[in-house]
Amino acid sequence: MRKWVPRLVLALAIGVALPFLPTFLTRSVGPAAGGAGGLGLSAGVSVGTFAALFFGGILTSLTPCVYPLIPITVSIFGARQAEHRGRSVALSATYVSGIAAMFSALGLFAALSGKAFGTFLSSPAVIVVLATFMVIFVPRAAASATRLEEVINTEPSITDPVNPIEPARVTGAVEFRGVTFGYPGGEKPVLHELAFKLNPGATTAIIGGTGSGKTTLLNLVPRFYDATGGAVLVNEVDVQAQKLDTLWQHIGLVPQQAYLFRGTIADNLRFGNENATEAELWHALEVAQAGDFVAAMPNKLEEQIDQGGTNLSGGQRQRLAIARALVRRPPLYLFDDCFSALDAGTDARLRAALKVEARDATVVIVAQRVSTILHADRIIVLDAGRIVGIGTHQVLMSTSEPYREIVASQLGEEAVA
Repeated sequence: MRKWVPRLVLALAIGVALPFLPTFLTRSVGPAAGGAGGLGLSAGVSVGTFAALFFGGILTSLTPCVYPLIPITVSIFGARQAEHRGRSVALSATYVSGIAAMFSALGLFAALSGKAFGTFLSSPAVIVVLATFMVIFVPRAAASATRLEEVINTEPSITDPVNPIEPARVTGAVEFRGVTFGYPGGEKPVLHELAFKLNPGATTAIIGGTGSGKTTLLNLVPRFYDATGGAVLVNEVDVQAQKLDTLWQHIGLVPQQAYLFRGTIADNLRFGNENATEAELWHALEVAQAGDFVAAMPNKLEEQIDQGGTNLSGGQRQRLAIARALVRRPPLYLFDDCFSALDAGTDARLRAALKVEARDATVVIVAQRVSTILHADRIIVLDAGRIVGIGTHQVLMSTSEPYREIVASQLGEEAVA
């Protein structure tokens, strides 16, 4: 038998038996103590009997405090076993802790009602509740545990190559060579024969209607998906031939949904670079147009952020996410429609500051608003997964009808006249 099995059984046995101990002590020694004069030591009660009653009373009073610790203990045990012995053990321990949590609640109710735990459990109402719980919730918990284990045991389809290739030069250059992509199970590709280059020192914007494939295109660069045809190159090496860590360390990505983690603003920014100095953090905030509102907070960089950044506005979350990417100072920036929650003035100031800050890097901006990309060095227009135009704003206004339609829909007919 595995070494951890008896430990788990013993922990659960002690935990489940603990609330019954006060009742057992009271019932076992109570009559003897009463016959000898109750708790009066002068009546001849033995020290052992008095100690049993005394500690039994303490356990009774501590039941609501101690018993809820059982599921916590089992969960910690499961986590340690997961770290050292595998995932199935952790799932089993976590599942058992859920059952223990039920008994914790019952023990607490019993203590509050003044009844012994055993007497409380034997009442018809509690028996019905327990039976209902077992019939309804245990099968659900078992099914959930099975699904959780399937997810945990799923092997990622995107893995490091057997013989990875290190880029000879890190410039941030990106190239799409006849790239086609279709989602698994999809009836047809969502990207078709894309071919273009993104050069360092230039800002390239990608625009198109909803569902045209803009975000999908961007997700192929950090290899969130593998192209089903053609090749995506970063730093002149196919992304599928590079180690994922090598590829990712040269990319600063800001996704559509800016996500922040629980902790301080400084903690969140240092996800980009854990060794960044405070001066570097403030510089990134200034470029991202977040310096003013962070400086106005009581604790400034040490201000606490809720999980997901729910205590901030959408624009503030986006600017902090952009600052986090800037702290990293990568040679390649990928901005996936992350200016959408900014007002026009803040958007313009941020893009102007970004142009200076990232002047030597490759910058890719996916956008819905034409105003965000008017001054990009190059604009790629997508329609139904195909490139229907490449050039500056002025060039596309005279050569690309889909682009003219987008401009007219957002800026009005006079903008295309």
